[in-house]
Amino acid sequence: MNSKEDTRILLIYTGGTIGMVQDAQSGELRPFAFSKLNDHMPELHQLPLKLDAITTQQPIDSSNMNFSHWVELVNLIKAQYHAYNGFVILHGSDTMSYTASALSFMLVNLNKAVILTGSQLPLGVVRTDGKENLLTAIELAAAKRPDGSAKISEVCVYFEYKLYRGNRCIKYNAEHFEAFKSPNYPLLAEAGVHITYNDQYILAPASDAVFKVNTTLSNALYVLPLFPGMNLNNCVPLSALKSVKALILHTFGAGNGPTSDWFTTYLKSVIDSGILIVNVSQCKAGAVIQGMYQTSMQFKALGVISAGDMTLEASITKLMVLLGQSQDPKWITHCFETNICGERTTTYEYKPV
Repeated sequence: MNSKEDTRILLIYTGGTIGMVQDAQSGELRPFAFSKLNDHMPELHQLPLKLDAITTQQPIDSSNMNFSHWVELVNLIKAQYHAYNGFVILHGSDTMSYTASALSFMLVNLNKAVILTGSQLPLGVVRTDGKENLLTAIELAAAKRPDGSAKISEVCVYFEYKLYRGNRCIKYNAEHFEAFKSPNYPLLAEAGVHITYNDQYILAPASDAVFKVNTTLSNALYVLPLFPGMNLNNCVPLSALKSVKALILHTFGAGNGPTSDWFTTYLKSVIDSGILIVNVSQCKAGAVIQGMYQTSMQFKALGVISAGDMTLEASITKLMVLLGQSQDPKWITHCFETNICGERTTTYEYKPV
């Protein structure tokens, strides 16, 4: 008979709505002592596993998340990697998709589940969605294959009965319990009476390669959203981009933008100064396909890098990791256009019928 010690899960609390209770008198929401989690969720005692919980040095609202917090998380996982079968991170929902994307690139050769979850309502509220999200996230992190290896060996987000690949999901709704979507990639699993796994979409475990972490990141990038009627005054002057290594164009449709001479000249001056330009669509579903329309031909001619069907969150965090590892534009371009951990389908290229 298996004991609880056969499966060990580490719960890491970073802050967020899920870790709050409502004051009975004032009605205000306030953080509770996370060491008292079992008092709020006695159901945790019924799980057939050993659950340990720790808190990051300073729990925060996820709107204050930055890459120093991501480094703290990956170092915690690295330090405890061999002691646990899987990891669950409690995180505010606002920037959860950014953190999930970043961790997917920072945790290399992952052979265990790292699942982020949270809630739209605090655990201390009667109608909370946090209990189901937390219990199922723990069950998913503990799931094993017949050979005893982890059923899931990637960074994921679990929310409202659905398991998403972390670097493929976006926060879609601030009001409904179903807060996330994965427009360009299928669900990894769905929880109902039973948990249904879509095995064909789950990343295969890393081979015998050694688990390691990337902890050097760079925020030397800028995001430029395009909008109708913009002119050169709406673009960051080249003189202000001296410390920037990559410029993300947040473009229309399949990666399109204005064909005005001033805009093409501006982009050329950016590239000539040694700054990489990446094309990410404003559309939630679909992909950048440079050259499909005349309005993206100039991007292709200038050597702008296509993000394909990557999310903005994945594009930003992937660049942060790559820029932290190298200053070689050719290497960064190659790695960005390469599918590293399921973040993109392929490099889309338009081929006329």
